Amino acid sequence: MSAAAARPRPTALRATVLRTERLTPTMVRLVLGGPGLAPFTPSEHADSYVKLVFLPPAAAGELPLTSDDRVDLDALRAGLPADQQPRLRSYTVRAFDPQALELTVDVVVHGEEGIAGPWADGAQPGDEILVVGPGGAYSPAEDADWHLLIGDASALPAIAVALERMGPDAQGHAFVEVHHAEDEIPLTAPEGVQVHWVHRGHGVVGLALVEAVQDLPWPDGVAHAFVHGEAGTIKELRHHLRAERGIARDRLSISGYWRLGADDEAWRAAKKAWTGAIEADEQAAGLD
Repeated sequence: MSAAAARPRPTALRATVLRTERLTPTMVRLVLGGPGLAPFTPSEHADSYVKLVFLPPAAAGELPLTSDDRVDLDALRAGLPADQQPRLRSYTVRAFDPQALELTVDVVVHGEEGIAGPWADGAQPGDEILVVGPGGAYSPAEDADWHLLIGDASALPAIAVALERMGPDAQGHAFVEVHHAEDEIPLTAPEGVQVHWVHRGHGVVGLALVEAVQDLPWPDGVAHAFVHGEAGTIKELRHHLRAERGIARDRLSISGYWRLGADDEAWRAAKKAWTGAIEADEQAAGLD
């Protein structure tokens, strides 16, 4: 059987907004639920994520369903014009309660920018949204001598989950870049993991974050790192961690969640080639 034939047909679950909470000026917590989430199977990973599906006006009306009452995304796309396709946005699963069927995601909002942020900012109980997933691949390694977590607001929910998953004796550092002090949220971390809040203010995205990580007195032992955020920032951090700090590729979960100046569709189209070019450069430099 070919890979294409074996690929599961993409589907989405139907969810309803149960309640919302403004965590900070730039982050809204959504709790989704409803019977449509009954088939949801949570991921074991700390960076578990789902994709929220935002439908265009042309999709108004009944949605195409599979035999198990999921939304058939292929059929949905096929029935819409090219300029009216669904938009998908990825968000970390902050929590999932299988008994209550409640899925919690935290969404960064920047006024009227983007699609998901304005929707989350105005979401009301009863609003409907489609959910795809979950995915994910990273959890804090139990055999690590210490942990390094780095990200901006887009990675903050995953960093929060990772800190909560660590054992009480865990050691390490977490660096999180946010706009201002009021954008910080309470984090539950082991006593041995120091949380560093980096305030960007009106400065260049990622600049203060990169400098803070570069200034870290490097602990002894083998690190396990989680590094996610804006693509240009991630590229600089990847060079620092791989070439200058010697972190092995298999001890590093690293990815550009977003790219300055590009919407999600444009970044998703370019990301594979972008990542491949970086990996090729590392191989040419003899990095493992």
